[in-house]
Amino acid sequence: MMGFDRRSFLQGGALAGMAGIAQPAFAASGAGLGSAAGSVGGIVDVRQFGAKGDGTAIDSGAINKAIDHVAGLGGGTVYFPAGSYASYTIRMKSRVTLFLADGAVLLAAAPTDTQGYDHAEPIGEWGAYQDFGHSHWRNSLIWGEGLNDIAILGPGLIWGKGLGRGDGKDNWLKDPTGPGTGNKAIALKNCRNVLLRDIKILEGGWFALLATGVDNLTIDNVLVDTNRDGFDIDCCRNVRISNCTVNSPWDDGICPKSSYALGHPRITENLTISDCFVTGNYEVGSVLDGSWRKMPPSFAPKIHGRIKFGTESNGGFRNITISNCIFEDSRGLAFETVDGAVVEDVTVSNITMRGIIDAPLFLRLGKRMRGPAGVPIGTMKRILIQNVVSSGANMLPSVIAGLIDHPIEDVSIADCHFQHVGGAPAAMAKVRPPEAELAYPEATMFGDLPATGFFVRHARNIRFSNVEVAVAAPDPRAAFRLEDVQDADFVGLRAPRGTTWSLDRVTGFRSSGARWIADRRSDSPLSGDF
Repeated sequence: MMGFDRRSFLQGGALAGMAGIAQPAFAASGAGLGSAAGSVGGIVDVRQFGAKGDGTAIDSGAINKAIDHVAGLGGGTVYFPAGSYASYTIRMKSRVTLFLADGAVLLAAAPTDTQGYDHAEPIGEWGAYQDFGHSHWRNSLIWGEGLNDIAILGPGLIWGKGLGRGDGKDNWLKDPTGPGTGNKAIALKNCRNVLLRDIKILEGGWFALLATGVDNLTIDNVLVDTNRDGFDIDCCRNVRISNCTVNSPWDDGICPKSSYALGHPRITENLTISDCFVTGNYEVGSVLDGSWRKMPPSFAPKIHGRIKFGTESNGGFRNITISNCIFEDSRGLAFETVDGAVVEDVTVSNITMRGIIDAPLFLRLGKRMRGPAGVPIGTMKRILIQNVVSSGANMLPSVIAGLIDHPIEDVSIADCHFQHVGGAPAAMAKVRPPEAELAYPEATMFGDLPATGFFVRHARNIRFSNVEVAVAAPDPRAAFRLEDVQDADFVGLRAPRGTTWSLDRVTGFRSSGARWIADRRSDSPLSGDF
């Protein structure tokens, strides 16, 4: 279990004494048992339907009976008192709330030769356009499809101990797509009015949450300490993620997507991520139990734990706000469109980053085009990034990389500080990276890069204002390397002494108020180092 102590969790002081809190105490905060998700039929205890809560007996049958009962009454709350409820698949219904009390653990049981999770449902030919995990929902601990007004509330724990990671590495799981295998803690498809609040998820499998085609989704004060992805928000609209902690060393933390899993492209839009902490370098379970044990130094190349838009990008991302978030030992912030999607109208503000192992910012417009034939290449434009401080990042600079004839447009980066370790060999300043147009989008996709702060290629209307690039050790590379860029403005720049800009086919260049270097303006094509 990688260091998680269930006894300590159940007896922990932070959770002690809460199981008996009465309904009015919850109702006063608007998140109470009787008020959540439109509860009409009141509260039922899963033990009334035969659940044992002893960690051994399989309780999913009793839990599903309780859900059916509440749904038949028109809605209500299924209550889990303190205990450990070993379960296979739990099938949600409309107007039902699951409430995990203090000390309650919903435990994903390991499948056996005779028992296991619902089988993955069949899907059309579009299943080839995204990974298996994104294409199926029923092979999960909790799933729901076509539902409305549902909630899962805390302060209890969902422990996906018996869920597969989806990569065949589990002792009991040789085939990650095999029948009886569950690989997601929560999976929702085509639902609306969904609330997840105050719960904790440990070892959530391939996805702690896979939400596809879900509208009006609120995720608040949820702690995820997991062995692959945290939240995957796919083809969803009107989403609020706030006050969450996600430790996901092996994969992405908060990962909006826009896949073809619904059988058609659907944009992810009107999404806010605020006041969250994401990391990829703590042992799974150690954030939950408060010991905060770091992974060994040898794990550094595998760290993930980031916020990433993509890779699946058939529909697009629009009207996105990310604010007041902390990144620690992660791969930073990424926006990727490689399957024909749009990325537009994005604001990022008030972000702190420490120990970024790849590019702090990664903006990529590519043409992998995993989807139906004939779809045009996507676009990326109107992105505003401000008040970002990053320290201790590795040698890889931030990246803004479009395609020839398909540039990234209208990017503004203001009031930011980006500090890297520096110390690159002299030869790295002369590297000319490949286009890699068809490659999987990742900050490392171009190999070594000839810049300490930003590598910008195939871009239009790029503005840097009051941005500082710093290095901990001397570095021969330019702070900024620009290739095929039109209309690049720099105002109030600070960079290490030496080469500030390395330019190749840059038209419409302007710099004013830069430290160490005189103001410069050129409307003609400009190349060279200065």
